[in-house]
Amino acid sequence: MIKWIVGLTAGVVISAAAGYTLVLGPSRRRWSADPDESAMPLPGDDLVPLADFNETMAVTIDAPPSAVWPWLLQLGYGRGGWYSYDVIDMRGHSTREIQPELQDLRAGEMVPFAPGMGFRVDVLEPERALVLYGDDRVSAEAPDMDAGSRDGERTGETGVGLKMTGVLAQANMREFQVSWAFVLVPLDGGRTRLLERFRTRSTPGPAAAIVGPLIGIGHFLMTRKQMLGIKGRAEMPAVAISTRP
Repeated sequence: MIKWIVGLTAGVVISAAAGYTLVLGPSRRRWSADPDESAMPLPGDDLVPLADFNETMAVTIDAPPSAVWPWLLQLGYGRGGWYSYDVIDMRGHSTREIQPELQDLRAGEMVPFAPGMGFRVDVLEPERALVLYGDDRVSAEAPDMDAGSRDGERTGETGVGLKMTGVLAQANMREFQVSWAFVLVPLDGGRTRLLERFRTRSTPGPAAAIVGPLIGIGHFLMTRKQMLGIKGRAEMPAVAISTRP
């Protein structure tokens, strides 16, 4: 039985690493930030100084930072959503509206990531940088967003994707640190370069060895979709403003 478990574990790790390198590698390189962007210091880097995983991705948005910033302020489970694959990280759909009641985010507040998990807003520089931070202690302070609902969040049974998110997090992140930076760089012509940097550190062990290689795959797929979601919303010709209380 032990040999079978060891063999299965090795197979999962090798398959994940090979799939990430061979299948997603070329596409990932197109989405990665250029060398200068990847090397430059960004707000929040000091929050996880010894990261096991560190990746920076970037996209150019045909809109100024002022049009991108409102979408960042309302990120979060039970808030505006993550603008990614909602079946995995939401119950409902990420909003396509700017919601005024979510625009007063402040440093020190909690942004729910999933049921029972969350990030703290560590850096908030208007129209420039939003940095979220989480660890095994901070995450437990996230409010229970399942008690109600807002746009993009509907009450009901937790979907399979959210359940899997919780299972993987509990398995791999009993002790962990995460910093997640969103940085807006203004470009000529009223455009914006959106940089996302994701840095993690977790306690080594069997669970981390299995789940760790999946972080690169999951980060790329979810972040690529998220960045496209932010880009598409910020570039909309007429942004809908929610008037719901």
